[in-house]
Amino acid sequence: MDTLVLGVGNPVLTDDTVGFRVAHLIKEAKPELTEIETAEAGLTLLELITGYERVIIIDSVKTGHGKPGTLHQLNLEQIDPAWNFCSTHGVDIRMAFELGRKLDYKLPAKIRIYGIEVEDNTNFGEKCTAEVERSIPQIVREIMTREKL
Repeated sequence: MDTLVLGVGNPVLTDDTVGFRVAHLIKEAKPELTEIETAEAGLTLLELITGYERVIIIDSVKTGHGKPGTLHQLNLEQIDPAWNFCSTHGVDIRMAFELGRKLDYKLPAKIRIYGIEVEDNTNFGEKCTAEVERSIPQIVREIMTREKL
């Protein structure tokens, strides 16, 4: 099965880099997987995931439900547009996938979405906050277990 691990975020916005970090560590553990780290979101994600059988999307999220470092497994219907999860210019991930289906994009049959609760995804900084940083190894193990990687 052709699997893409997609880390989404911004490497200079403190905890917003956590999706990159987790995706990179999964790739290190499983070099046969394809991994992409991107600051792109919305409709641009469709171009990145088209043609894969399975995609695992990892991004930071501020749901207000859980402490920083909490891993949320999400589906498209659960994602609140106010979270700005994989979102840009008013097109969130849910809308992007709806448009992709209507436009007959060859979207993956299996889509898994993980959001990592963060403390700070708005201030400039190249390192995660301490609590999010400490949670990264456990998050990597948990995603790999859930996905049977």
